[in-house]
Amino acid sequence: QVQLVESGGGLVQAGGSLRLSCAASGRTFSRYTMGWFRQAPGKDREFVSGISLSRTHYADSVKGRFTISRDNAKNTVYLQMNSLKPEDTAVYYCAADLRPRATAQAFQTLGYDYWGQGTQVTVSS
Repeated sequence: QVQLVESGGGLVQAGGSLRLSCAASGRTFSRYTMGWFRQAPGKDREFVSGISLSRTHYADSVKGRFTISRDNAKNTVYLQMNSLKPEDTAVYYCAADLRPRATAQAFQTLGYDYWGQGTQVTVSS
């Protein structure tokens, strides 16, 4: 069982930056594929970014603005979000799964076994 706790959300003006963190329990964190998803009001949850071993993948909407990274010693995955836009407003969720990902399709369509409770990101115009 893996528990995920997100933090770092908040209110920021357009063009600003935030860094989300997701702290995971467990002793095999380095083996997990970690993903970030988001859900805006009235919309479906969507993939944002993922990291699997050394591979990373980003949704087209955030490519070049967001960076995912992990610190295995701290059991933590980060999402650095720069040049934020109002359309980035959503609840951001961290997810974990033991299955590795190698392709864009795998990152976006394979399920994740564990989810955090989410953290709100609001970008004002």
